[in-house]
Amino acid sequence: MSDAAESQRQPSEEEVREALERELARISADDMVMESAVSIINLGARRAGLAPGTESERDPAQLHTAIEAVRALLPVLEGGRHADKLAPLRDALSRLQLAYASAREPDKPPVGKDDRGEAEAPAAGTGEPTAEPGKPDAGPAQRSGRLWVPGQ
Repeated sequence: MSDAAESQRQPSEEEVREALERELARISADDMVMESAVSIINLGARRAGLAPGTESERDPAQLHTAIEAVRALLPVLEGGRHADKLAPLRDALSRLQLAYASAREPDKPPVGKDDRGEAEAPAAGTGEPTAEPGKPDAGPAQRSGRLWVPGQ
Protein backbone atom coordinates (compact mmCIF):
# COMPACT_ATOMS: atom_id res chain seq x y z
CA MET A 1 0.00 0.00 0.00
CA SER A 2 1.44 3.45 -0.86
CA ASP A 3 1.97 6.18 1.74
CA ALA A 4 -0.88 8.26 0.25
CA ALA A 5 -3.31 5.33 0.39
CA GLU A 6 -2.22 4.49 3.97
CA SER A 7 -2.81 8.08 5.17
CA GLN A 8 -6.31 8.20 3.60
CA ARG A 9 -7.49 4.85 4.94
CA GLN A 10 -10.05 5.01 7.75
CA PRO A 11 -8.93 3.45 11.05
CA SER A 12 -10.62 0.23 12.03
CA GLU A 13 -12.99 0.08 14.99
CA GLU A 14 -10.31 -1.73 16.97
CA GLU A 15 -7.72 0.98 16.21
CA VAL A 16 -10.16 3.69 17.30
CA ARG A 17 -10.93 1.78 20.51
CA GLU A 18 -7.20 1.34 21.25
CA ALA A 19 -6.55 5.06 20.70
CA LEU A 20 -9.44 5.92 23.02
CA GLU A 21 -8.11 3.55 25.68
CA ARG A 22 -4.64 5.17 25.47
CA GLU A 23 -6.21 8.62 25.84
CA LEU A 24 -8.33 7.56 28.84
CA ALA A 25 -5.25 6.09 30.53
CA ARG A 26 -3.39 9.38 30.03
CA ILE A 27 -6.04 11.96 30.96
CA SER A 28 -7.10 12.85 34.52
CA ALA A 29 -10.45 13.91 35.94
CA ASP A 30 -8.90 17.37 36.55
CA ASP A 31 -8.10 17.56 32.83
CA MET A 32 -11.68 16.67 31.90
CA VAL A 33 -13.20 19.20 34.31
CA MET A 34 -10.91 21.95 32.96
CA GLU A 35 -11.69 20.97 29.36
CA SER A 36 -15.40 20.98 30.16
CA ALA A 37 -15.21 24.44 31.75
CA VAL A 38 -13.33 25.83 28.73
CA SER A 39 -15.89 24.26 26.36
CA ILE A 40 -18.77 25.75 28.37
CA ILE A 41 -17.07 29.18 28.34
CA ASN A 42 -16.69 28.95 24.54
CA LEU A 43 -20.34 27.99 24.13
CA GLY A 44 -21.37 30.78 26.50
CA ALA A 45 -19.45 33.28 24.36
CA ARG A 46 -21.46 32.13 21.35
CA ARG A 47 -24.75 32.42 23.27
CA ALA A 48 -23.69 35.92 24.34
CA GLY A 49 -23.02 36.79 20.70
CA LEU A 50 -19.43 37.73 21.61
CA ALA A 51 -17.68 35.63 18.97
CA PRO A 52 -17.66 37.20 15.50
CA GLY A 53 -20.56 35.94 13.40
CA THR A 54 -22.53 34.57 16.39
CA GLU A 55 -24.80 37.56 16.96
CA SER A 56 -27.79 35.54 15.72
CA GLU A 57 -27.06 32.81 18.30
CA ARG A 58 -27.72 35.06 21.31
CA ASP A 59 -29.67 33.21 23.99
CA PRO A 60 -29.63 34.78 27.48
CA ALA A 61 -31.12 31.67 29.13
CA GLN A 62 -28.37 29.44 27.71
CA LEU A 63 -25.77 32.07 28.61
CA HIS A 64 -27.03 32.04 32.19
CA THR A 65 -26.79 28.24 32.30
CA ALA A 66 -23.21 28.38 30.99
CA ILE A 67 -22.24 30.97 33.62
CA GLU A 68 -23.75 28.97 36.46
CA ALA A 69 -22.12 25.74 35.25
CA VAL A 70 -18.65 27.30 35.17
CA ARG A 71 -19.23 28.92 38.56
CA ALA A 72 -20.08 25.47 39.93
CA LEU A 73 -16.92 23.96 38.42
CA LEU A 74 -14.52 26.62 39.74
CA PRO A 75 -14.33 25.27 43.32
CA VAL A 76 -13.52 21.82 41.93
CA LEU A 77 -10.78 23.26 39.73
CA GLU A 78 -9.31 25.36 42.54
CA GLY A 79 -8.36 22.22 44.43
CA GLY A 80 -7.00 20.39 41.39
CA ARG A 81 -3.84 20.36 39.36
CA HIS A 82 -4.96 23.26 37.16
CA ALA A 83 -5.43 25.73 40.04
CA ASP A 84 -2.55 27.86 38.79
CA LYS A 85 -4.15 28.19 35.32
CA LEU A 86 -7.55 29.56 36.35
CA ALA A 87 -6.96 33.31 35.80
CA PRO A 88 -7.94 33.22 32.09
CA LEU A 89 -10.99 31.11 32.92
CA ARG A 90 -12.09 33.59 35.60
CA ASP A 91 -11.50 36.47 33.18
CA ALA A 92 -13.64 34.80 30.51
CA LEU A 93 -16.35 34.07 33.08
CA SER A 94 -16.36 37.74 34.10
CA ARG A 95 -16.83 38.75 30.46
CA LEU A 96 -19.77 36.37 30.13
CA GLN A 97 -21.32 37.75 33.31
CA LEU A 98 -20.98 41.30 31.99
CA ALA A 99 -22.51 40.26 28.67
CA TYR A 100 -25.38 38.60 30.52
CA ALA A 101 -25.95 41.67 32.70
CA SER A 102 -26.06 43.96 29.68
CA ALA A 103 -28.41 41.58 27.81
CA ARG A 104 -30.88 41.25 30.67
CA GLU A 105 -34.00 43.29 30.71
CA PRO A 106 -33.60 46.13 33.24
CA ASP A 107 -36.83 45.34 35.11
CA LYS A 108 -36.01 41.66 35.78
CA PRO A 109 -34.79 40.73 39.27
CA PRO A 110 -31.32 39.14 39.60
CA VAL A 111 -31.09 35.42 39.02
CA GLY A 112 -28.78 32.97 40.79
CA LYS A 113 -26.76 32.94 43.95
CA ASP A 114 -24.18 35.20 45.48
CA ASP A 115 -20.51 34.26 46.05
CA ARG A 116 -21.34 32.51 49.32
CA GLY A 117 -23.89 30.24 47.61
CA GLU A 118 -26.82 32.02 49.25
CA ALA A 119 -29.83 33.12 47.25
CA GLU A 120 -29.54 36.69 46.06
CA ALA A 121 -31.70 39.29 47.73
CA PRO A 122 -34.82 40.33 45.84
CA ALA A 123 -34.56 43.46 43.74
CA ALA A 124 -35.51 46.75 45.33
CA GLY A 125 -39.25 47.19 45.62
CA THR A 126 -39.98 43.46 45.85
CA GLY A 127 -40.71 41.60 49.04
CA GLU A 128 -40.34 43.28 52.44
CA PRO A 129 -38.84 46.73 52.90
CA THR A 130 -35.08 46.66 53.52
CA ALA A 131 -34.45 50.25 54.58
CA GLU A 132 -35.90 52.71 57.02
CA PRO A 133 -38.87 54.74 55.77
CA GLY A 134 -37.70 57.81 53.87
CA LYS A 135 -34.33 56.24 52.99
CA PRO A 136 -33.60 54.40 49.74
CA ASP A 137 -33.52 50.60 49.81
CA ALA A 138 -30.12 49.23 50.79
CA GLY A 139 -28.41 46.77 48.47
CA PRO A 140 -27.20 43.33 49.60
CA ALA A 141 -23.67 44.52 50.44
CA GLN A 142 -24.98 47.43 52.47
CA ARG A 143 -27.50 45.24 54.33
CA SER A 144 -24.72 42.77 55.18
CA GLY A 145 -22.77 45.52 56.94
CA ARG A 146 -19.74 44.94 54.71
CA LEU A 147 -20.21 48.11 52.67
CA TRP A 148 -19.05 51.43 54.13
CA VAL A 149 -21.39 54.22 53.21
CA PRO A 150 -20.26 57.80 53.98
CA GLY A 151 -22.41 59.43 56.63
CA GLN A 152 -23.85 56.18 57.95
